[in-house]
Amino acid sequence: LFQRLAEDRDNVCFGEDLITTVNLSGCSINEEGFLGFIKEQFDRYAVSPLRICFEVTETVAVTNLAQAAVFIEELKMLGCLFALDDFGSGLSSFGYLKNLPVDYLKIDGQFVRDMVDDPIDAAMVNSINQIGQVMGMKTIAEFVENDAILERLREAGVDYAQGYGLARPVPLEDFRSEKLQSSR
Repeated sequence: LFQRLAEDRDNVCFGEDLITTVNLSGCSINEEGFLGFIKEQFDRYAVSPLRICFEVTETVAVTNLAQAAVFIEELKMLGCLFALDDFGSGLSSFGYLKNLPVDYLKIDGQFVRDMVDDPIDAAMVNSINQIGQVMGMKTIAEFVENDAILERLREAGVDYAQGYGLARPVPLEDFRSEKLQSSR
């Protein structure tokens, strides 16, 4: 990953503001030496930590809250961003959020998917969004599959959306080719 980011560092079609998101497993966060390894990679490949957003799931973060908080704090001091993924899936207490210094709160798609027709799901999305924003986090709704969902999210004030209704995932090479062609 770091090698690839170093190769793409000067690629005009990506720009300096492109942030790469990296999903971390519970094993990674809990593995002794992994934090040091990550820090070494920034130096080795001269990749700016400002270009990396690490994602951890709610379940992983809450399972070992103290260790996850230290891990997040250490990398945030370098300039990395963090997202708490699938928030609401484990139905953890909102209180856990106070101990996790994340930048983005990703609202679990199980609530987003049916929020247009299910008032309870809509209330969950609104609640998670409001708490996240009060805590200074940007919110991201997952599983945005159509315009009706997107409109409800806009009305609720959710900051960002992701899902097949907006764009399908593409391999990096295809993305690069697309960006290069559109910049010409």
